[in-house]
Amino acid sequence: MAANAPAIDPDAPAAPAAATAARDAPPFRPASWNTVGLLLIAPYVLLFLLFVLYPVGYGFWLARDPQSYVKLWEDPVFDNAVINSALFLLVFVNIKFLLALFLSGFFVHERWWIRILAVLFILPWAVPSIPTILSFRFMLNPEWGIINTLYFKLTFLDGPGWLTDRWLAFTMAGVVHIWKSLPFWTLILLTGRLAISKDLYEAASVDGASRWQQFRHITWPSLRTLYITCTLLSMIWTLGDFNSVYLLTGGGPSDLTHVLATLGIRYLRLDQVDMAMATIVVAMPLVLPLVFFMMKRLSRGPTDD
Repeated sequence: MAANAPAIDPDAPAAPAAATAARDAPPFRPASWNTVGLLLIAPYVLLFLLFVLYPVGYGFWLARDPQSYVKLWEDPVFDNAVINSALFLLVFVNIKFLLALFLSGFFVHERWWIRILAVLFILPWAVPSIPTILSFRFMLNPEWGIINTLYFKLTFLDGPGWLTDRWLAFTMAGVVHIWKSLPFWTLILLTGRLAISKDLYEAASVDGASRWQQFRHITWPSLRTLYITCTLLSMIWTLGDFNSVYLLTGGGPSDLTHVLATLGIRYLRLDQVDMAMATIVVAMPLVLPLVFFMMKRLSRGPTDD
């Protein structure tokens, strides 16, 4: 005997749909919870308004006069500062990261003496900037610095004007910048190397791959996103960094080694606050594309490259 089919109510909601709706419904929270949440984030919003939004808005307000940009454009020091800033970003930052990429491959080896060297290598980054860069300034002094003194004792010739020649002084500022920040970025890339599975290298060695082939097909594809992102971030930081140039050369000789960051300080010392703020605003076309490309890369998934 056939079983009777159960009666189906066409107006009744489907059980799976009702279960899905119940699962997706937000959990019930009392109204007091929202008040507590607003109170918890209020200090952070206040700090953001006081220490981020207000200073930026006040800086733009100080640089609101178009005449400030006209005077800035007519200042011959401004042209040199733009050229020097571009050279810093395009040359010294990329040299720094190529060295960091190479040194991260050296420090990844697990040997006791390499670990000791790693500790010594971190010291330039860990030590404050003012005493270390000023010590370079004393050593590079053309008259009584230790470098030219040793050079004279060895060759009986006067040493080069490390801080009196424009391009030599600017190069020394770039060298000091690389020396100071290289350990930090080397550690970042070293962390990326340590995240790569050793099984990939072992399999490549079994297949007869050389060191260069392992780097090309394993290391670089794994580090590429990290390397490019860190390079963009370093460019942003370097554009606002004034320690290497200001503490070593002071913008000299004859204001020829200024970058945009130190040029703003020069105007502040001359009591030209509007010009200093205008210098920062002028740097925005260099900063914003770097921020845009960096955020675009960070928003990508791991398989989008």
